[in-house]
Amino acid sequence: MAKRRKFTPKFKAEVVLEALRSETSQAELCRRHNLSENQVSTWKRQFLENAETFFESETDKPSSESAERIAQLEQLVGRLTLALEIQKKALTFLD
Repeated sequence: MAKRRKFTPKFKAEVVLEALRSETSQAELCRRHNLSENQVSTWKRQFLENAETFFESETDKPSSESAERIAQLEQLVGRLTLALEIQKKALTFLD
């Protein structure tokens, strides 16, 4: 049984960019790098589908730290809202 090869993202990007430049045929590119044409086509499709995310700034993407902080703040708001409702009910009983 043949062992599966793993390719780095850098290698995949280089192959895809070379394929998109069309300086050589995809078949020649596959022979040179010992890849199947289906593999290169898959990498090209994935690259083109995700190309728009390349231009997103870091501020557009919520980091895991900020997402965690947002979750903490939402929990705090929930607890404070509950405490406020309890205080309002307690005041109605005292009046």
